[in-house]
Amino acid sequence: MNNRRRLVIAIGASTVTVPFHSFAQPKDKIWRVGILVTRNRPTSLDSDPFGQFVRAMRELGYVEGKNLQVEFRWAEGNYERLPVLAAELVQLKVDVIVAAGGQDIDAARKATSTIPIVMATSPDPVISGFAKTLAHPGGNITGLTNFTVDISPKLFEMLQSMVPKLSRLAVMMNPVNSSHAGVLQSVGSAAQKAGVKVLPVEARSAVEIERAFSTMAQAKAGGVLVPRDGFYIQQLDQIAKLATKHRLPSISGYRQYAEAGGLMSYGQNAGESFRRAATYVDKIFKGAKPGDLPIEQPTTFELYINGRTAKALGLTIPQSLRISADKVL
Repeated sequence: MNNRRRLVIAIGASTVTVPFHSFAQPKDKIWRVGILVTRNRPTSLDSDPFGQFVRAMRELGYVEGKNLQVEFRWAEGNYERLPVLAAELVQLKVDVIVAAGGQDIDAARKATSTIPIVMATSPDPVISGFAKTLAHPGGNITGLTNFTVDISPKLFEMLQSMVPKLSRLAVMMNPVNSSHAGVLQSVGSAAQKAGVKVLPVEARSAVEIERAFSTMAQAKAGGVLVPRDGFYIQQLDQIAKLATKHRLPSISGYRQYAEAGGLMSYGQNAGESFRRAATYVDKIFKGAKPGDLPIEQPTTFELYINGRTAKALGLTIPQSLRISADKVL
């Protein structure tokens, strides 16, 4: 039984006919794609979501070393490097920039208004000013949104199901991430209705993450919500270990979090987002204008629960969550 939740959406590549110019690709042209990423370089692309982008491009007929060159720029978790790395890609005159998250998109936008930018994932492109509307982005930016703010109450709801007596919820916040203010507001509204107090805790470095968990423990938080963030994704192992150490039930938007030992994860499949980003790049290479390509919203979300962590925390997985889970590790 496939238990992935599905959303009915009004805007999506499958429901909107996209008018774009159908130009023949220049013969023997080598297309150059720049990929701008906040996080660190993975040990191998084969097991990384970014590897899905390269594979999807290959399936679309673009082979590295033949008609495709991919220029990765990894900020290694340092947001201050993003403007410099974005400028490097512009100087290389890449044909398209694929930006992995909110800070990456913003850095690329500030670096160029002419090179097409494809968002692999964006919290809210309209509120962030990346697009006029989802249906008609305008400008040089299009791609995918990840519903970070919209699904945050759902993460809270699932964590509360696991911890029925939850009275104080900690929410990790990266002050550099503009979407986290919206996450806090969204979670705060849901928590207030449930009579749960919210404790925002800022962390933008490994040292601050360590300190944040000490703060949560001292404040007697009963759980922690870890929103999606370019830096947090590279620190998922650290966050999962600290949550277990302080006996804090936790949930994040990344499947890798539950796989790393975190209690739960709920969100879109990151690899699928990068596969979809490749289809946008292909359309742009074939003549489509990014401003005319509707921004996609995710249609499926995955729920992963780490059974070993639940047992270690003395928690019983409710039957409702067990049935709904895509996987109980």
